[in-house]
Amino acid sequence: MGLFQFGRQETARPAAGTLAAFLRGYSIEVMPRTLAALPEFRKLLPRGTRVYIAHLDGTEIADMIGAAARLRTWGFEPMPHIPARSIPDRAALADLLARYRGEAGVREALVIAGGRANPLGEFHSSIQLLETRLFDREGFNRLHVAGHPEGSRDIDPDGSDRLVAEALAWKQAFSERTDAAMGIVTQFAFEAAPVIAWADRLRAEGIALPIHLGVAGPAKLQTLVKFAVACGVGPSLKVLQRRARDVSKLVLPFTPDAFLTDLAAAAARRPGDFPIAGVHFFPLGGIATNAAWLAERGLAPMPQR
Repeated sequence: MGLFQFGRQETARPAAGTLAAFLRGYSIEVMPRTLAALPEFRKLLPRGTRVYIAHLDGTEIADMIGAAARLRTWGFEPMPHIPARSIPDRAALADLLARYRGEAGVREALVIAGGRANPLGEFHSSIQLLETRLFDREGFNRLHVAGHPEGSRDIDPDGSDRLVAEALAWKQAFSERTDAAMGIVTQFAFEAAPVIAWADRLRAEGIALPIHLGVAGPAKLQTLVKFAVACGVGPSLKVLQRRARDVSKLVLPFTPDAFLTDLAAAAARRPGDFPIAGVHFFPLGGIATNAAWLAERGLAPMPQR
């Protein structure tokens, strides 16, 4: 799933207080193998930070649960991905959720369809997982689902957003039946105005779930383009393509300063009415790089004991 706009120099800074206020309470994503190879992770982020744990095909369940337990011990809030297409049946889902709760104190989950083309078993959508009501039974108190500001060709091959919209409407209704708080975390895009317009449209259509916008952290242009293409980023990919044509900027690292400046300014103009609740970072240039960028903008981690 990130967001950018690069219409001006990335080194331009918004008012530090405005940007820090907008970013406060951000979440970030990590893979179990990255966590295992980065012993200093616990020193990079503020305690209490929500950390999504990516579930890639081939990752052992024990490694996922071990990563969640480590994050909990370090004072973070682990939120593992629960991908429908990688779960064989209801019994396997029940066992997975029980282990997350019992072995790692997990209370939150990102419920998604997953990246597999062919389901491993009986589940193919996040809706099917939610319908089991097993998350409620196991005491999960927060569930996030995926959002697609530029649509999803996997879900709507015709390029519309009809099925995506129907799924979000179902999840809005489900949020009123579950005991868990629910929210949306988005795929990444690269322009601010269209994403804000998308969030406003959801609200107008009765989708009141809090939206956490995905943001690609500082990274090389080539890295961003690779991930953007692989993740099916839509029209806003042109922002990166335009940048790639400027040879003088090819070797410069990308940062989300300009994009986040626009978001923070829009939020400041609409206090109490802005449709975006928070920011979720995809640290495509590395966790340490993303954390250092945040610290430079007033979001340094709390001292670790």
